[in-house]
Amino acid sequence: MKQIVVVSGKGGTGKSVLAASFAALAKNKVMVDCDVDAADLHLLLHPILKERHEFRSGKTAKLDKKLCNKCGKCIALCRFSAISDDLIVDSISCEGCGLCSLICPVGAITMEENLAGEWLVSDTKYGPFVHAKLGIAEENSGKLVAKIREVAREIAGRENLEYVIIDGPPGIGCPVIAALSGVDCALVVTEPTISGLHDARRVIEVARHFKVPVNLIVNKYDINKEITGEIEKYCGAECISVIGRIGFDKAVVESMVAGKTIVEHCGGAIREEIFKIWEKLSACDAYLV
Repeated sequence: MKQIVVVSGKGGTGKSVLAASFAALAKNKVMVDCDVDAADLHLLLHPILKERHEFRSGKTAKLDKKLCNKCGKCIALCRFSAISDDLIVDSISCEGCGLCSLICPVGAITMEENLAGEWLVSDTKYGPFVHAKLGIAEENSGKLVAKIREVAREIAGRENLEYVIIDGPPGIGCPVIAALSGVDCALVVTEPTISGLHDARRVIEVARHFKVPVNLIVNKYDINKEITGEIEKYCGAECISVIGRIGFDKAVVESMVAGKTIVEHCGGAIREEIFKIWEKLSACDAYLV
């Protein structure tokens, strides 16, 4: 089983449309959308839901007024001002630290686990698909990413699948770390802009910290060939393989509007380039550090 994660230092670089194309090209695989804060891979894969599970994470204080003796200790000691003078817990202000439940002399306060979202297992015409929805303003997205990756590995092992294709979150935060750790290869997608190069460097540094081999794609390389050259120069100095350069093509937008993957909707050079990228990515030498 090979785990491949598609990441980017910033959002909007095209990693999800590439991950969807890899899903269409790979034969034996399970797909995972680890961008749980803003999942969108389902828009191209058109999943049919099979399983729905609750995701619980973090805790919020619950105060039982019938037991409360109104001593006011919880109000005085809560540094987040989450308990009002009339003994109502503000679930948004509560950070779940549990201090109030520990100092309550009559045990009127308990800590209850939050319903933070849900994770889903679906079928698609490309194969099994694991995805999730984190609730609005909920935390612990890294924990949810780790959960759906675990489920995807279990499916791959049970069904003897060759690939786990992961659409990773953007940036370098906790969910990215959860998506990157333990994979066989990270494919960094960037654009030929100054900020694109800066953000690609950051996510590459994170991947290398976890000893994950890195390959890179420059998307829309022809909108600024000078910076594309700078990106390739940086990759050469850092011994990073640039395994693809995808040109700007309005057909990509048309494929998204049609709800289809690039390799199914587009033709010509862009389709051929993605085929070549997948061939390089799935080859054994793509996983060498």
